[in-house]
Amino acid sequence: MSTMNISLPDSLKAFVDEQVSERGYGTSSEYVRELIRRDQDRLQLRGLLLAGVASAPTAPVDQACFDGLRTQVKVGARTRSKTGSRA
Repeated sequence: MSTMNISLPDSLKAFVDEQVSERGYGTSSEYVRELIRRDQDRLQLRGLLLAGVASAPTAPVDQACFDGLRTQVKVGARTRSKTGSRA
């Protein structure tokens, strides 16, 4: 694992230390890693939302669509349980 040093004003360092203490992180590095992971997730979700907005319109989703999705999930779950694989 690589090391990165960052400089923080006293007020931000105090905030990080408080979050580590109150939220159960072992170190300030764990807290910062969690913030970075959340930001990565946020950016990925934003990208997916923008791709959805830019995509062509489709037919409206109705009850039959959801029923079909449920069937696919159930069949997939049965298939995985029979083969012992995990997805």
